[in-house]
Amino acid sequence: MSHALREDPMSTAPPTTPDARQLRAVLVAVSVALMAVIASVSGLNVAQTHLAVEFGASLGTVLWVINSYTLTLAALLLPLGAIGDRLGRKPMLTAGLVIFGLANVAAALAPTAEVMIAARVVSGVGAAMIMPITLAVITSTFPEDQRGKAIGVWTGVAGGGGVLGMFLSALLVDVADWRWLFALPIALVVVALVLTVRSVPNSSERAAYPFDTVGALLSAVAVVGLIFVLQEGPERGWTAPETLTGLAAGVVAAIGFVAWELRRRDASLLDVRLFRERGLASGSVTLLVVFGVQAGIGVVLFPFFQAVLGWSGLVSTAAMMPMALMMMVASGLAARLATRVGPRATMATGVALAGLGLASMGLFVSVAGGYLSILPGLLAMGVGMGLSMTPSTEAITASLPRDSQGVASALNDITREFGTALGVALLGALLSAGYRSSIDGRLAGVPREAADVAREGVANAGSVTGPDAPRVLEAARESFVDGWQQAMWAGALVMVGLFAYVALRGPKSRVPEVEPVPVG
Repeated sequence: MSHALREDPMSTAPPTTPDARQLRAVLVAVSVALMAVIASVSGLNVAQTHLAVEFGASLGTVLWVINSYTLTLAALLLPLGAIGDRLGRKPMLTAGLVIFGLANVAAALAPTAEVMIAARVVSGVGAAMIMPITLAVITSTFPEDQRGKAIGVWTGVAGGGGVLGMFLSALLVDVADWRWLFALPIALVVVALVLTVRSVPNSSERAAYPFDTVGALLSAVAVVGLIFVLQEGPERGWTAPETLTGLAAGVVAAIGFVAWELRRRDASLLDVRLFRERGLASGSVTLLVVFGVQAGIGVVLFPFFQAVLGWSGLVSTAAMMPMALMMMVASGLAARLATRVGPRATMATGVALAGLGLASMGLFVSVAGGYLSILPGLLAMGVGMGLSMTPSTEAITASLPRDSQGVASALNDITREFGTALGVALLGALLSAGYRSSIDGRLAGVPREAADVAREGVANAGSVTGPDAPRVLEAARESFVDGWQQAMWAGALVMVGLFAYVALRGPKSRVPEVEPVPVG
């Protein structure tokens, strides 16, 4: 491969390494841009009821308003990350911020659900231009001795930003109107755009081969198909024609992508042979599992806060903040710890703490104990996830050549998206199964109609009226805790397996940056 880093003549970056002040400005710019993207992933979740009422939309339509953004984002991450490497990272980031900002304005003013979905799709395109470039800017700008700390900040925003964005979105819904949700990403985009133009240097790569269009298309179909199955399977049914079609398309495209990339070798979009390396493989697996568990925890936490403890959406979101804050703090410290004891030990420690947090919540949760029964577990999970995410992300980016940092960042982001979808689907299914199997034994003597309503979920049980209502609600709450424990113990077992994998196959030391080897 004959690739060389070249500075764009229009770049505001100096030809030498930026000083500390410039590096801080770059880090703030990409962190704010990333926060805008992450906040938009979870923000609309707090406004599902408002969307349904405003547009007269069904639950399926509302879910498409939310999921169309994440599907578009995930599908385009890899190809747009690669294009950013070629065309220039600063122009790609700037264009993505403009597209993302305008699409959010359109969504805020959308008169119908169809316009809203279209605006969310365009937002996903802009987000896919932004997200991989933010990390690629860090890896191509920061010197190696400072890169780990900067990646720690990035992973902290990526991990905790979703909860923070959800809290601010819930606050806007409570004090204003659901359309004000879009004010948050729009404001962040404006700040990020100004900082990007002023501070972010540009870099791009001279490519000796044409862009891998076939690989880009295959990767997009594979990602959309597989994530569609994970998102829609629980709602439509795992054997529904749409689910099976998505699964078939995703699997065939994924196999085709691997075969095609192996055939192209040096001219590939992503050299899949690099997954033989410990850093790339263990980093990807760790992020997949950690983000899956984090997303799955969100699925079980909100019904616990709202239906079991009776809290509002805003208070429920605020209750997630301790975990998010600990995650962000630990992400910043992880780089320093990895330098001292090694990335494998840091990752393993983080995974172990996260597993202990899950076990703690499974062991001590109770209706009577309320929030305090799970708070220690939440804090342990936050620290554990923060410690494991930073070295995992650095291992991924360091395993790909400098000229493919947009691709490396996109791979990191796709792993996050797959993990999120997988965690929501699996832990949500375990919770539902545990709830249904537990509540039947608690409904003896309850009228059939009320019992059938209670079996649908703990939130439904709250709508039961009549003399049996208190008993039904108490049975539903206790059954939810049983389902919760089943989900937590399953998550803890997964973390045990991940700990063993990281201990055996994690990177032994900081992964050296891979430079492209000239041909000829």
